[in-house]
Amino acid sequence: QVDLVESGGGSVQAGASLRLSCKYSARTYCMAWFRQVPGEEREGVASVTTPGDKTYISDSVQGRFTIIQDRSSETLYLQMNSLKPEDTAMYYCAAGFQCRGTWAQRRTYTYWGQGTQVTVSS
Repeated sequence: QVDLVESGGGSVQAGASLRLSCKYSARTYCMAWFRQVPGEEREGVASVTTPGDKTYISDSVQGRFTIIQDRSSETLYLQMNSLKPEDTAMYYCAAGFQCRGTWAQRRTYTYWGQGTQVTVSS
């Protein structure tokens, strides 16, 4: 069992920055951030795998979001800059050991946090 606890969400104006944190209770092979708007599919935003710290970023946030894993504090971050209203969603942290599937597929990850809400107004 891996516990994931997200924090850092909030309501901001377009163009602002936020940093989401995900505190995890054990190291896994892959971790990711997803987001979901009510009535829509959960979307992969960014992921990181070990060894090698290979990262993947969705085209929709490329150049604005960065995924960072700090193993010393066992925390996964999502640095979000230049936020847009379309970034409004519930953001979830995910982790897995087997990680079978592509980085943006929900089935790749076994463990999920409760989510943290991000709201961006224009």
